[in-house]
Amino acid sequence: MVLLNELVNRMTLDDPEERRILSRVSWAQYEELLADLGDASACRVHFLNGVLEILAPSLNHESNKTRIGDLLLLYFLETETEYFPMGSTTLKKPEQQAGGEPDESYCIGTNKEFPDLAIEVIVTSGSINRLELYRRLGVREVWFWQKNRLALYHQRVKSVAEFAETAGYELIQRSEVLPNLDLDLLTRCLQNPNPLAAAKAFRQGLREEE
Repeated sequence: MVLLNELVNRMTLDDPEERRILSRVSWAQYEELLADLGDASACRVHFLNGVLEILAPSLNHESNKTRIGDLLLLYFLETETEYFPMGSTTLKKPEQQAGGEPDESYCIGTNKEFPDLAIEVIVTSGSINRLELYRRLGVREVWFWQKNRLALYHQRVKSVAEFAETAGYELIQRSEVLPNLDLDLLTRCLQNPNPLAAAKAFRQGLREEE
């Protein structure tokens, strides 16, 4: 575990966004690493079937994930949607050999042990299968923000075989967790390089829809 900690320290000092994949890691080693890193760690750690992924997010990564969270907060407030933010809470199911830390996550309607929605910002490729990870964790819907676009996936528990290539998730055009959310409006505002202008435009767009 000392070697894993040294790796995390080197990643923090090196490239502003770096991803490392380690294989043949036990669940006990994964748990020990999480304990050593603590809640203050800037890294995101994911585990799936003995494969450990450590991500040191870049400023661009963190900026995008925060902006998505800011706009969703506006949506929840303007629409009076009951929500319970879970942020990057570590989600774990040892019996499924799965653990992860989404960029943002939310329970909608009622508070739960695992979120209804997980959001991932993708800057670098080559990660472990996020959809398989979130399927094992029981997350209903997963959003990916990549190359200035949103891709939404919703879990189809009764049609897993039909969507086997995407771990039982279907690519969808409208959120089923937040069905009234205008994704075109959200995307346009996220593409705006000015966060304040984007937030104002998003709020104005929401109010015009009322």
